[in-house]
Amino acid sequence: MISRYSRKELTQIWSEENKYKIWLDVEIAAAQAMEKLGYIPKGVSATVKKKGKINVKRIHVIESKVKHDVIAFLTSITERAGIKARYLHQGMTSSDVLDTSFNIQLVQSGKILLKDIDQILNILRKQAKKYKFTPCVGRSHGIHAEPLTFGLKLASFYEEFKRNKKRLISAIDEISTCAISGAVGTFANINPNVEKYVAKKLSLKVEPISTQIIPRDRHAFYFSVLGIIAGSVERVATEIRHLQRTEVYELQEYFSKKQKGSSAMPHKKNPILSENLTGLSRMVRSYVTPALENISLWHERDISHSSVERNIGPDANITLDFALVRLFDILKNMIVYPKKMATNLNITKGTIFSQELMLELTKSGLSREKSYRIVQSHAKKCISHNLNLFEVVKKDNLITSKIPLNKLKKIFNYSSHFKNINLIFNRVFK
Repeated sequence: MISRYSRKELTQIWSEENKYKIWLDVEIAAAQAMEKLGYIPKGVSATVKKKGKINVKRIHVIESKVKHDVIAFLTSITERAGIKARYLHQGMTSSDVLDTSFNIQLVQSGKILLKDIDQILNILRKQAKKYKFTPCVGRSHGIHAEPLTFGLKLASFYEEFKRNKKRLISAIDEISTCAISGAVGTFANINPNVEKYVAKKLSLKVEPISTQIIPRDRHAFYFSVLGIIAGSVERVATEIRHLQRTEVYELQEYFSKKQKGSSAMPHKKNPILSENLTGLSRMVRSYVTPALENISLWHERDISHSSVERNIGPDANITLDFALVRLFDILKNMIVYPKKMATNLNITKGTIFSQELMLELTKSGLSREKSYRIVQSHAKKCISHNLNLFEVVKKDNLITSKIPLNKLKKIFNYSSHFKNINLIFNRVFK
């Protein structure tokens, strides 16, 4: 992942140093279990823990010759730790180390992503309550529909990220497994209690049945959840981008004093951060398909999944982390324009109350079809000639014969649209 879209917390997790450190943790834990069971001499794990330092450059040099990363790693550790290190990896296969370690990296990343989501939930809660009763127009198909509040928009995003948090917790649990079962997963040359010990030591669960690898449906689920979260990020980003358009301009991203919007046009203030989130979200979602395709491997194992995971493991997690932190900053610092929201609410001069007018006519005895036709005709006239719907309908003798003027005035009011906001907020923020 390029540094432009990376944060230190995640890049450290996916660094070579951390990867080999986890490999060593797995090997030491397995050695400790084997010592307790009497399969290898006492003191092996302690010696390796003390002397077996990670040397990434040396591992790479050895790998360039032996063409096998785990063998290169073990050889490097043996060079540092001495003869006792020959007892490492007894009865184990490479995937025991690789898969268990990869899952640990995913768990480490997932926990940071959870913190990112908590930040977003906190700022969405705060902003939703701040703008709880700030009127704005709701749009469907990009067209003015009916009134709502900006707080409701934000509450909708909050509820979605609550679901995302729940999904991610489940995905982390799904991936928190350990396999130390040997070639093809039969424990032919290793005691199952070694796996049990390693799992407990590393805060994982025992994989109930592995082939030579941990089944990749677990990983597919994890990356699919990341893809869904990315979709939610883009949903918020897209709304911000639309609301910042010049002809809408109900809010904007924070624009610093020395910031430049365009190399050619000095007046420009562009929603570049939200647009960036749209692009990053596309990238995270693109990793879902190869994760799904990794589920089907040849027999007990092949390595077609390996090159995929070396890419999507760091990239998906690092990119989503960066996107979530950026989204938090946007939501925290966005500039909201309630007056412009009110102005836009009135652009169509009352036609947004057409449904209530139609319903009131049906209550007075007219058929729904006729009521719809009457209101639609007046609404079209208002939009075409820039007229106010209330002023037009109060001159319609049929309508005024069915709806008294004082009742007609009440229809053209936001109160009915906002009467259940407290109910909705109680559902979301209970």
